[in-house]
Amino acid sequence: MRPSLIALSGLSLVLSSPAWAGDAPTIDAERMNQAVRVLASDEFEGRAPASAGEEKTVAWLVEQFRAAGAEGGGPDGSFVQVAHLSRTRQDGPATIVAHVGGHGGGHVGGRAIDLVRGPDVLVSSDRPVSHITVTDAPVVFVGYGATAPERQWDDFKDVDVRGKVIVVLVNDPDFEAAASDPVAGMFDGQAMTFYGRWTYKFLEAGRRGAAGVLVVHETAGAGYPWSTLQNSSAAPKFDIVRADPDAERAPFQGWIQRAKAEQLFTAAGLDFAALKESARRADFRPVVLPGLTLSVDFGQVADRVETKNVLARIPGSEHPNETVMYGAHWDGYGVGTPNAQGDKIYNAAVDNATGVAALLELAHAFAEGPRPRRSVVFAAWSGEEAGLLGSTYYAANPVWPLETTVADINVDSLLPGTEVDPNVVVIGKGKNQLDDILARHAAATGRVLIADPAPQAGAFYRSDHFPLALKGVPALFPAAGFTGASAASRDYVQNRYHQPTDEWNETWRMDAAAADVALIYAVGRELADSDQWPDWNPGAEFGPARDASKGMRR
Repeated sequence: MRPSLIALSGLSLVLSSPAWAGDAPTIDAERMNQAVRVLASDEFEGRAPASAGEEKTVAWLVEQFRAAGAEGGGPDGSFVQVAHLSRTRQDGPATIVAHVGGHGGGHVGGRAIDLVRGPDVLVSSDRPVSHITVTDAPVVFVGYGATAPERQWDDFKDVDVRGKVIVVLVNDPDFEAAASDPVAGMFDGQAMTFYGRWTYKFLEAGRRGAAGVLVVHETAGAGYPWSTLQNSSAAPKFDIVRADPDAERAPFQGWIQRAKAEQLFTAAGLDFAALKESARRADFRPVVLPGLTLSVDFGQVADRVETKNVLARIPGSEHPNETVMYGAHWDGYGVGTPNAQGDKIYNAAVDNATGVAALLELAHAFAEGPRPRRSVVFAAWSGEEAGLLGSTYYAANPVWPLETTVADINVDSLLPGTEVDPNVVVIGKGKNQLDDILARHAAATGRVLIADPAPQAGAFYRSDHFPLALKGVPALFPAAGFTGASAASRDYVQNRYHQPTDEWNETWRMDAAAADVALIYAVGRELADSDQWPDWNPGAEFGPARDASKGMRR
């Protein structure tokens, strides 16, 4: 193969696995294209959860999976799993005040530092209540807030933070480390780990009983400016309905501008920059901000909504209780703010009507080929754009046991076109043994695997395989077209991503995407017809969860 893009049409993959190599199914590029056309049409209104667009999307997907030859993969053999969500929205202003020094309830002799929601600090709550009040809570700096035993790292040590507001740094302890620094590489360098994600820091605060958590925003470490956070701060927040939300969610969570954090540290007689540097050492211990407390008060509207995951299944002939899963989110942003052309429907064609079209095509392929030995499940998730909600709900309420889910292969955004990129980007490359299987099948078609070109963005932790990975399920996330080198990928990211311009048009061809689907079909087919149990590589943060269920696999 020449080291350039390969023009393909009428795709079918010739595979080397013995049971089905001579009879590999054709991946129908035109059928995929037409599925994208339907899903991304204005009729589906941008496919927002809990909308008329959801009802149309779910009904259409059930019909298509059934026509492909799959059966229901949801509860009691249905095609639908209802996900129960908690929604909170701002209701009125917020009062956020730091008190420094003084004594007594009136803070006699002290002073107050007012923080303004929006320009200074952002706060919200996932607790399903109408009012949040935290009064005079002590403030503790806990470095990066990471507890990572597999990396011999614990920022909390034995310090009890119950009832306290914790302040944490964004990203990982080694993000800004020099090559000579002892921490360099301990958290994968520029490649963000789960411990660097704000979602982890919020979860850890709730788990430890903190009164609140504020992540110090810095553009380099976050990967986006403060304006990105501020612009979306008034949007509703969603979480799955939890049996005991107080045990898993702090009363409030949010972000604080670095300049404001520095002001608080200075008021408490501390040097923020020096403490930040000390947080890059494994012997770091939490530091109380002496004489400083924080009070937070705001109202919110809390209610519940329902949305639906669509689950289809090809049952295994020999080991039906062992599952190979493919997933893609069906949701988009629905109807929103009009662009300069007055278009207000966020059609979400590439992201992610293409991934759902891939699921349908994979269902055809498995249904039309020899019956797999293990079961194969196709999960069209809801609520990815609102925070991986559908897949998070499934991970908490699995229909098929996660302990015997062999792998989860994620499909999130395929670019249209006819030229196949010889480089297959793997988001999270090196985390588990699925890479080896993918690499072997890629090599059979003249392609090679490459790592995520922007690992600092933490993309592995921002798509629907992630909630299952947290439970230990090995995950594979190929993103073949998004190498950052092609004009098409740059144009999409700059001009269409999460915009009304992410639309299908008559010039679309899905030949290259069909090659990508054929590749992940090969991986899933091998797993479904084998006795393999791919594992996480040593040091991966999800390995302990998988190890804990080892006895449940044959």
